[in-house]
Amino acid sequence: MHILIAALHRPTKPTGVCRHAVNLAQCLVDTDQVTKVTLVVGAWQKDYFEKTFNLSSQKINLLSVDIKNSSVSRNLWFLFGLPKLAKQLHSNIVHLSFPLPFLRSLFPCPVVTTIHDLYPYEYPENFGYPNVIFNQLFLKQCINNSDGLSCVSKQTLEFLKIYFPHIEQRKKTTVVYNYVDFSQIKPRVPKNIESSINTPFLLAVAQHRKNKNLDILIQTYSLLLKNNQLKDSTKLILVGSSGPETENICHQIRTLSLEERVLMLSSIDDDELCWLYQNCELLVVPSSTEGFCLPLAEALYLSCKVVCSDIPIFREIGSSNCTYFELQNDSVENLSQAIIQCLAQPDSDYKYPDYSFSKSNAAYQYINFYSTLI
Repeated sequence: MHILIAALHRPTKPTGVCRHAVNLAQCLVDTDQVTKVTLVVGAWQKDYFEKTFNLSSQKINLLSVDIKNSSVSRNLWFLFGLPKLAKQLHSNIVHLSFPLPFLRSLFPCPVVTTIHDLYPYEYPENFGYPNVIFNQLFLKQCINNSDGLSCVSKQTLEFLKIYFPHIEQRKKTTVVYNYVDFSQIKPRVPKNIESSINTPFLLAVAQHRKNKNLDILIQTYSLLLKNNQLKDSTKLILVGSSGPETENICHQIRTLSLEERVLMLSSIDDDELCWLYQNCELLVVPSSTEGFCLPLAEALYLSCKVVCSDIPIFREIGSSNCTYFELQNDSVENLSQAIIQCLAQPDSDYKYPDYSFSKSNAAYQYINFYSTLI
């Protein structure tokens, strides 16, 4: 089976979508059924895909498309260039690593799309107006044209059914969790914090978007310092690519005079991320909504303490292994108490055992799903 994975995307630095595409490729090539995976990216992505991710398998072919990195150029390529490529390569399945506009009639094989979330409907402010109108249109068009939809969580599938009633009667759907695999990773201190490696720190891994609620975390961190409920040397490290909330986050940090205490990182590799998980006091995930939240699963896999908002998706992933706080009422006070409670807990040797998040299980589920479509 030859799988073509479309990962051509606007960002010039690695994102969660990039990681999903690479993880998808890596789990598929571990199976006997898949003989080749073509991972398609933009020319502007090629360098960071090669340097940031492990693509050493001989079954994986990284193919870069040299087009202009603009909305018009990318969408035209999705509509006409991608199906042409699928024909040239004799692909058995085209897997879109995120929803994008395409014309099903032009493809010679089934098309599967990963649905990470329903943000264009749940959180339109993440995109702004009028951009969100196009995001909703492209998402709807992609869902209606796909042969199969792979949701990253049960919660995502439930939201899909809310916004697209009777979708399970019209399309083949499945839930395949993002997997966690640090078996080949060697932890390494991120370059930008080498001078701070001996100081304690809280960690958050999230793109700068409204639903991530990083403003609540920053307020809480400031309050804990002010009340002497954290060691004075404790820093806050925010890992994530810039987004609609970047300006507000930076303004908040300046307003609270936290410039020397809050470190902002982006585009770090898995070795550096692993070190941060293993050495932080705890990971904080204060989101209002998520499709899956890979950082939560990664942190638990590495026995990291986690404080997160009490929303259904986090209960689905974290079960009883997290300290939860309510976003309603006084979210800052609720989060501060949860952090204090979590820090007071003894360190655990707990190792995330859930097979649902394993690489082999993800591969098995994808192969089975593809088989129903071919």
